Formats: sequence, C-alpha cells, structure tokens
Amino acid sequence: MPKKAKKAIEIDENTEFKPSKEFSKNARVKSMAQYKRMHAESIDKPNVFWAREAKELKWQKKWDKVLDWKAPNAKWFSGAKLNVCENCVDRHVEEGRGNKAAIIWEGEPGDKRVITYRQLLRDVSRFANALIAEGIKPKDNVIIYMPMTPEATIAMLACARIGAVHSVVFGGFSAESIKDRLDDSEAVAVITCDGGWRRGGTVALKANVDEALKGNKTVKTVIVQKRVGNDVTMKKGRDKWWDDAIADMPGTHKPKGFNAEHPLFILYTSGSTGKPKGILHTAGGYMVGTYTTCKYIFDMKEDDVFWCTADVGWITGHSYITYGPLLNGVTQIMYEGAPNYPEWNRFWSIIEEYGVSIFYTAPTAIRAFIKAGDEHVDKHDLSSLRLLGTVGEPINPAAWLWYYEKIGGGRCPIVDTWWQTETGAVMISPLPGCTPIKPGTATLPFFGVDAAILDEEGNECKPDVPGKLVIRKPWPSMLRNIYKDKKRYKDTYWSDYPGVYTAGDGARKDKKGNIYIVGRLDDVLNVSGHRLGTAEVESSLVSHKTVAEAAVVGKPHEIKGESIVCFVTLKTGVKDTDALKKELRNHVGKVIGAIAKPDAIHFTPALPKTRSGKIMRRLLKELVKTGKVTGNVTTLEDSKVIDVLQKSMQAT
Repeated sequence: MPKKAKKAIEIDENTEFKPSKEFSKNARVKSMAQYKRMHAESIDKPNVFWAREAKELKWQKKWDKVLDWKAPNAKWFSGAKLNVCENCVDRHVEEGRGNKAAIIWEGEPGDKRVITYRQLLRDVSRFANALIAEGIKPKDNVIIYMPMTPEATIAMLACARIGAVHSVVFGGFSAESIKDRLDDSEAVAVITCDGGWRRGGTVALKANVDEALKGNKTVKTVIVQKRVGNDVTMKKGRDKWWDDAIADMPGTHKPKGFNAEHPLFILYTSGSTGKPKGILHTAGGYMVGTYTTCKYIFDMKEDDVFWCTADVGWITGHSYITYGPLLNGVTQIMYEGAPNYPEWNRFWSIIEEYGVSIFYTAPTAIRAFIKAGDEHVDKHDLSSLRLLGTVGEPINPAAWLWYYEKIGGGRCPIVDTWWQTETGAVMISPLPGCTPIKPGTATLPFFGVDAAILDEEGNECKPDVPGKLVIRKPWPSMLRNIYKDKKRYKDTYWSDYPGVYTAGDGARKDKKGNIYIVGRLDDVLNVSGHRLGTAEVESSLVSHKTVAEAAVVGKPHEIKGESIVCFVTLKTGVKDTDALKKELRNHVGKVIGAIAKPDAIHFTPALPKTRSGKIMRRLLKELVKTGKVTGNVTTLEDSKVIDVLQKSMQAT
C-alpha cells in the first residue's frame, strides 16, 4: 500500500514550532521559565551571572572586577590574566580529551585529516615557537590570508598564544584589499598559502600577497603553506615555507598569561565611508562570550560533531570555528571548498560521513540548495543531525521551512542567529530547548543582551512598528574600538543615543517580544552574508579610467540576499558597450574581490542628485526594486534624470 502523502505545513507570522519534550529534557536551558530567570539575572546582576560563566574557564590570575563601564568604553574581567589558546587547547588535554578529534578536515579535492586536541596542541606550539623565532612579539599585528585549511586556525591560535594580534583577510579578497589592511594595521608578518582550491581551480594567494607588499615597509616575514603546488616567487630573507619555519621547533610552549583587555584580533569590516573599519576585540570578554553562546545556543555536548560552514576570514569563522567550539572541547568539521563542488550534494555527503550533529550555515546557501533540487539531499542519511542554525542575514520563512523539513527531518530546532563583527558573538537567537520558534525571526535576546527597538527620539517602538535596533548595556564580547580611530568608534556606534550601542539595523518586535531584523540602515550591502560598503564598490568603479561617477545600491536577491546594482556615468567620449560592462565587473573584482562583482551595471548620463550634490540613493533603491520611482523628487537638481533612468531600466 503506498505511503500516505505528508501534509504540507502552512506558515504565517503566528506559526510557532516548539522543541520536542525529549530535546528540552536534555537541553542546557529546558524551559522558558528558566530562560527568563537567567536572562533577568544577566541583565540585573551581570557581575554575578558572568562571573559564574567565566569560572568554567581557566584563568592564570582571577579578575578584580567583572565589569568597568564608562560609555562607550568597557573593561571586562579587569585585573585578570589568561591565555585564550590555553583555554582552546591545553585545557582539554589536561582534562583528558587529548585523544579526542578537535578538527576533522576535508579538502575540496577530497583529501582528509583528523587532528586530535593533543596533536593540535603540538602543532600550535611549534608554530608559536616559529613566530617567536621570527621576532614576533606581543601586540605585533599579523595578517593571515589563507584558505580553509587547519593551518589557518593553527596560525590564529598561535598568535593568540604569544599575544600577537591577528587580522584575518578573507581568501576571496584581492591584493588591493590586503594592501588596505596591511597599511592600516602596520602588520609585521603575513601568513599565507601558495594558493587555495575553489571549484576545481586555484586561487593565487601568494601572488596576491606579493602584489600587496609592493612598497610595504613594515612586513619583515612571510610564511607560506604549501597547498596547491603552484609556482610562486619566494623573496630571500623575507619569505619561508611553513614546513621550513617549524622544522626545528619544539612541540611544547608554555602559554603566558595576558591581561583580559589584551588585544586578541582586528577584523576589518566594510563601512559606508569606503575605508574598512578595523574592529578590535580583546581576550577575556570575547573568550567568555563565544564560549557561553556556543554552550547555550548550540547546546553543545561532549559527543557533538559541530560544523559551521563559514570561512575563517569572517567573524563567524573566528567565533564559531576557531574559538567557540574549541573552547567547548567539541569535535568540529572544517571544509575547504565550495558547497556545490563537484556536485550539489557535497555538504550532505560530509554530514552523513562524519555524523554531524549541529549544522550552522547561511540562508544564502540554503536558498541555493533549494534551487538546486531536493534530489541532492534525498540520497543522503542526515539522521545524525539534532540542531540546525542560520547566520548572515534574515532567513525568509519559505527557506526556513525547507531547511526544517528537508534537512532537519522536522525534528531539529533551528537557531536563527543575529549578531555582527562588532558584537563578537550571537546576540539574538532562540535557545533550542525552550524557545517557541517563529520562522523569519531571530526571537529573543541572549543572556546579558538588553536589546530594544527605538524611534528617532529614543522611545521604545510599539509592537510591529519598525525602528533602530540598539543594545542598551555592555556585553562581554563587544568590540572595544575601531583600530586607531576612537572618534569613528564613538560616532559610528554610540552617537545616536547616549550610552547606547546602535547596531545599524532596522528591526521590529511582535507582541511576544520576538525581534525581526528588517535590514540595514546605512549604505552597507549584505551579499551572501558578507557586508560590503557601497562606497567601496563606488570607489573601485571610479578608479577605472572610463568612469566619471558611480552610485551603488542593493536589490533583493533570492539566493544572495542582496545583489549589487551599479549606476555608472562614463567620461565624455567613452562608449557604453557590453564589453565595457564586463570590463568594469572584472575591475571591481580585481580591486575588492570576486564577492563584490556587480550583478548589474546601468550606464546613465547623470545620477539623481540634490541641489547640494548628494546622490539620492533611496530613489535608485526604489527604481531597482520596482522599476519606477514614485517618491518625492522635488529636491532633485534635475528631475528629468529619473525619467531617463526609468526608460533605461525598462529597456534592459
């Protein structure tokens, strides 16, 4: 007798999915009553709450004070000394997890490695000794530009171990993007690879580093991992192979304790001014924040196999590959390549082979999997999964439901997480054992997070009325500064309301307090979960010899979240050809990286501007979304520009 067809679930904003009784019974937070008690304590008595969480980690010297707060400057665990790497690695060997797999790695071509916590300790110690041998000292800045190999995490941990400050650059970024970060950070060393694999081809990482280092006066050392075997140029006295650097180094290294506010890393993120912002995170608070969010939001247990599909070049890869999972002592998966290489079933094959129990990926990837077809999922056994997560941008309810049913089999809670490079760790998310989940909402604030939606006057918005998402109290993993730019730090994040952090996102709350993220408030695009400043893309376009002016806006995209749409005014005498569009796309890719290549370029004789010369991007946004402009154009210097643009858009 044929199976009875499963009735399709219909969802609207009132639909809730509650965790199963079995999941709640075994979860760290088992009920909403428990969540409310813990959250209230974390807000009303943060010193008590965070001291209790921090005591689960190893401190070489205990703190004198949990929090010292004078807006916008926070000091967490003042007086304490610790080593983040010691907590990620040594502690687990000491507690008997030495033979447990820390990292299960799979390369895109299919090569595989398993690294235990004891082996990881040896590898990190050898590389830490190699960095010291190169003269790298505490607070020296080190650029890391690598693919998703275990050596990327080893390099980050080794920097943390010796007190050097790492700045990881996404392997998809260009030489010019590396140069910007080198110049700002004044790095003394670069750690890279000969190349990386991507969809069967190679990315010339070392060649990009060589290009970025032209004229550089601060970098004294470049260490290169052999990965793809391509020919590279090695500069005598500066460049050395990874294997040669560690060849004579001992596999032991005593971790020194550093102050809790010692800088841990700088991670550059796009800003609306065109200059990347160096977000600075410090050791103690960041360690406690990533440890705690992993423990409660991902409900991590001793036998879990965790897989975050992000790249270490982004904050997600810092917090939920290199630091959070290792602080919790779990086994995690690292995968080097693309989700669709050589076939669209690569992710599901990895989950089946290694028995992944917690899977954390981006809505962009989920939408791409939906488009690719269910047949790629159906051939694999995903029954090892017990928890799913999403990160990068809001997930639309239809994609959420597919993820819940097709990947999670209708049994796995989904933690839809909201956070930022600046916040360091997840800020708003369901707790899987207790939170009733509504598709499309990140639900409720995490412990210690006092989130609110405010109007322009600073009043809390009523239910379902959108406003600015803010955080009203400090939290352990918060950014401490924009590197070398305290004024920009204050102006960007703390100037809208006194003593209150402005996230830059618009949001609304429903009547139950669930928070819905509705989009960026500034001119920053969210492309496949990666933030790109419109000013950066505009600047790269204008740097081309044919371009006089450019304006860039985002357009909703079913796979990437936002696509990049460019309006370009050419210099006099330049012809607007399809070949030039292609050349400009490639130019942006060269200047910033492939992630920033425009999806569409529209040539226009002029851009819509106010009489003061400001480009009216809101009109361009309306145009790309609807094909026409209905908004107020009375402030425009020349309203005829809109008519020309509308006709141009309709023609294409």
